[in-house]
Amino acid sequence: MKRRRHIVRWLTLAALTALPSLASATALEPLGTMPAPLAALHMQFSHLSAHAPGHVGIAVEDLATGFTTGVDGGADLPAASTIKIPVMVEVFEQLEAGRIALTTPVRLQQRDRDWGWGDLADAPGGTVRNVKDLLWLMITQSDNTATNMLIRTVSRGAINATMAGFGLRRTHLAADIRSESESIRYGLRTSPSDMVALLDKIARDRCVDEWSSREMLAILAGQTHNGLLPMPLPKDVRIAHKTGSLHDTLNDVGIVYELNEPYVIAVMTTQLPELGLGRAFIHRVSRAAYSGFARLAQWREDAGIAAFSPAAEPLAARPASNALLSPDVPMWTQQDAEPAAIPVAQPLDAPSPLDAPVDSATPGSDER
Repeated sequence: MKRRRHIVRWLTLAALTALPSLASATALEPLGTMPAPLAALHMQFSHLSAHAPGHVGIAVEDLATGFTTGVDGGADLPAASTIKIPVMVEVFEQLEAGRIALTTPVRLQQRDRDWGWGDLADAPGGTVRNVKDLLWLMITQSDNTATNMLIRTVSRGAINATMAGFGLRRTHLAADIRSESESIRYGLRTSPSDMVALLDKIARDRCVDEWSSREMLAILAGQTHNGLLPMPLPKDVRIAHKTGSLHDTLNDVGIVYELNEPYVIAVMTTQLPELGLGRAFIHRVSRAAYSGFARLAQWREDAGIAAFSPAAEPLAARPASNALLSPDVPMWTQQDAEPAAIPVAQPLDAPSPLDAPVDSATPGSDER
């Protein structure tokens, strides 16, 4: 048995050495270079995608090895609210550069309002929130007006330049968030592979700097909309993620923390006949990924490959909070809301050192 493990480890490490920059890989790996568990997962994704209800894209990454796979991961798709992750990243870029501070006040202007989602849309003109509060509202409550206030503060050009500098070819913000405008479909774009690459940087403490990465993880972990990727997983699995929906589009992208075996996943669906079909597809992909990465973790252990170890305390080591119940309704319009409340997976209780705003919105729907 020891001799077999030694041989497996030697062959595996030799194969890993032959592959370029696996630890920072963002492109989908050729099937022939994949470990068997990941190859099997790729085949599952292919089967699910072949029976998908619309245009879908999937990308996943094992953080310990950098192995990636998926189906149509480079597709240019509507980002919906997943575009708020690039907005958040640019805010932290400018915090690090000293151009703004967490306490910088931002005054609500009429052009910031979006009536699709968010309590700030109903706030009186001239209402002031600081950058810290707007970040929390934008990600955890998916407040569209808070997002527009931050976009105006840091500028679309700066957001796009930062994403281009990261090598994200499909991620582009060409418009503010206007729920009733067609510009929302064509003006907010990304791909599953781009989202995995960006989340990889955050997970590795390499997005802006270590402090910024850990703050962004904590904010993403405070997500209150948990009806997509978390839904089919065990209740004690914690996820730092961001959802998005847009009429016929459902997306969810995030980092799944199962003990010390985290993986990054992005599932995007569009041209859906109905949102329920996209929701069921994302549930199936999420469950397949969870099972597949459990098998991959065993493969790594047998091969003697170390588990993922970020520079700071692993997010998975932090305690979980009580589970929430959230209604499962879309972000961009209330017209498609479904009346039934769905119990969601247990979110990670990782209070950000930024602190949640005192008057933040009550946890709402799962697909924002």
